[in-house]
Amino acid sequence: MAVTTNKEYNGWFNHRWRPAAAWVYMVICVLDFALFPIFWSILQAHQGISITQWVPLTLQGAGLFHMAYGAILGVTAWSRGKEKITAMENNYQGSYGINSGGNDVYNEVEGSNENR
Repeated sequence: MAVTTNKEYNGWFNHRWRPAAAWVYMVICVLDFALFPIFWSILQAHQGISITQWVPLTLQGAGLFHMAYGAILGVTAWSRGKEKITAMENNYQGSYGINSGGNDVYNEVEGSNENR
């Protein structure tokens, strides 16, 4: 029987929740702004009711849903960028974990080019 360690589980969650949140938001927007209005019109036409306009569910409440989700996605994208910059500054090795071979790297703090 394979045992999943806490480190493996945390690694999966920490690396996948940001893209998953973005995909969920995209699916919600596509459904609420594209598919649900089409289904609403088809349903009304099928039942012979007078056609009314679809009101997006996520825009009710002055669009607070989109502002909140936008803040979540924006802050997480910004913090992920900061994490990558910090990781590069702390341990400059190539993207595959090997030494980069002496590439010139611009040091933002000192404003100079260094050969590491």
